[in-house]
Amino acid sequence: MPQDARRSRFLAAMLYTLILLPVSATGLAQESNCERCHDDVTFSSPAHPDLSCDDCHTNITRKHRREGAAPLTDEESCGECHGSVLRSIGRSAHDGVASCGDCHGAPHEIHEAADLASAVSPVNQIKSCGQCHDDPPELVDGYLTGEHGKALLLSGLVDAPSCSDCHGDHRILETSQEKAATSHTHSPEMCGECHLLLLNEWKDHSAHGLAWQAGEDGPVCVDCHSSHMIADPTTAKSRHASAGNCGSCHEELLTSFRDSFHGKATHLGMSDGAVCADCHTPHRNLSADNAESSVHPDNLLATCGTCHEGITASFATFDPHNDPTNPDDIFAVYVVWVFMTGLLIGVFVFFGVHDLLWLQRSLVGKLRGEFAEEPATGQWIRRFRRRDRWTHVVIIVTFLLLALTGLPLKFHDTAWAQQLVDVLGGVDSTRFIHRVAAIGTFGYFLFHLADVFVRSTIQKERGMFWGPNSLVPQPKDFSDFFANIRYFFFQGERPPGDRWTYFEKFDYLAVFWGVAIIGISGLLLWAPDFFTRFLPGWTLNAAYVIHSDEALLATGFIFVYHFFHTHLRPESFPMDTVVFTGRMPLERFKAERPLEYQRLVDSNTLDDYLVPPPTPGQLKEAYIFGSLFLIIGICLAIGIIWALLTH
Repeated sequence: MPQDARRSRFLAAMLYTLILLPVSATGLAQESNCERCHDDVTFSSPAHPDLSCDDCHTNITRKHRREGAAPLTDEESCGECHGSVLRSIGRSAHDGVASCGDCHGAPHEIHEAADLASAVSPVNQIKSCGQCHDDPPELVDGYLTGEHGKALLLSGLVDAPSCSDCHGDHRILETSQEKAATSHTHSPEMCGECHLLLLNEWKDHSAHGLAWQAGEDGPVCVDCHSSHMIADPTTAKSRHASAGNCGSCHEELLTSFRDSFHGKATHLGMSDGAVCADCHTPHRNLSADNAESSVHPDNLLATCGTCHEGITASFATFDPHNDPTNPDDIFAVYVVWVFMTGLLIGVFVFFGVHDLLWLQRSLVGKLRGEFAEEPATGQWIRRFRRRDRWTHVVIIVTFLLLALTGLPLKFHDTAWAQQLVDVLGGVDSTRFIHRVAAIGTFGYFLFHLADVFVRSTIQKERGMFWGPNSLVPQPKDFSDFFANIRYFFFQGERPPGDRWTYFEKFDYLAVFWGVAIIGISGLLLWAPDFFTRFLPGWTLNAAYVIHSDEALLATGFIFVYHFFHTHLRPESFPMDTVVFTGRMPLERFKAERPLEYQRLVDSNTLDDYLVPPPTPGQLKEAYIFGSLFLIIGICLAIGIIWALLTH
């Protein structure tokens, strides 16, 4: 071996003997000394592999052996190495509240922050932070159920945002402080660290982003997307909730949206119903007078066309935020609203007073025994043909289906409406049932018109449009009405009835008018793209008002007043089966319709109308079917009244 090499090895041995060996021995001796008393402590911190006990326990003295040492502070144990970190914590929301160990875990088991086993690793932060930040529960639960939490904990994407990515690590500030990363001022930049493209689009092409850049008080990311419960905006639940978020600032527009078909349908759970972001876009929402806005008149055709294919420019003039009660909005629609509201109130008030007077008079008459009981046996008379009875059955079924599927849309914000839609299978199912029932309604309406045409034109049947057998109102009906009012006030006898009474004629004309008005307006709403090829867009707004109010008028009238006129008045209670069986006792016919009875006698045609009584089976079927319709109708009537009183 060369002499220089031997000299180098000798110097290295001397250096180890004189310097390193004593230091190593001291560390080993210290660990051995600490283990004598602290044999239950295991130091296994991957973050501090080269530290010995007194590197952290700087307060150890000779007195420690006799009396023990005071608890270590962060400054004593961590300050020598992490002084800058402690200074940052001193200016944070955690100053004096949380210690190093509260976040990083047991001091003898601290891991590197990047280590997945660390208490402050992305996957463990929610548990560590949640030890203190568990009130309100939405902070932790919201994160866990949000997209960020699911991506991190369920999908294992460690790059997904955790607590420190948004709030910072050591210099965490209250959100109310302007310098906080989560403050109104800085939160867009915080979100933009991951969502850079959306941030650039939002701040440069959105009214909200432009307001933020100008330092104005407007919504930023966390106002629309929440702070912890970041939901997938494409889900139906998020889409339906977005209207409430927008409405927190745009209250007037929220009201008009929820009164529209889009708002009502989405509130009931229609998955593909349009919400605010569909028309205004989520990150490029500009005012309508901005040429870049999706709701600018020049862009409406493309915006509406995303859902309504093949539409015309006229269709795009439909106003989804129209307020029909405002004459300064669309005046023609306002006129329609005034007429329909007046008609609705007028009919309900008129027949409300009329039927209350009738009820009190009938109760008195019942107590007095003025109404003869129907005999168990005897002669019966045919009142309705077979086709009339089956037409009425079709009317009952289709009307009931239309009411069950249409009323929930009108009163969408009531609990019973949502429950009814759920029972019927959801919004899409109710729309399908509604349209099938509408086709059935058009069917019986056209059948009736054809029947009238054939009987009056081809068969030359007389008296269909005038006379005692006609359903057209005549002077006698007005005199009968005033005579009935006197009867209600105990000032005269009940007027003698004929083939049709004035209230039966009103019932008929109400259905005739209602089917025509509801049907035409419903067709406009069913195929708006077709009808706006030759009609202006505001006609859709008018059709919506007409369809909604006329439906309320029809259902309210049938379920309250028609039910009373036919079934629920004391003279007929609990049910009049004549419309189902087509026949009634001759004695009752004489008492209620003496004019028609006398005319049949005088014309020697009474025997042509006499029929045997209905069988027990026929009566049973009539009561079952009629009771079902009555019960459902009365329940819907209660729901309507409840909705009108509470909403």
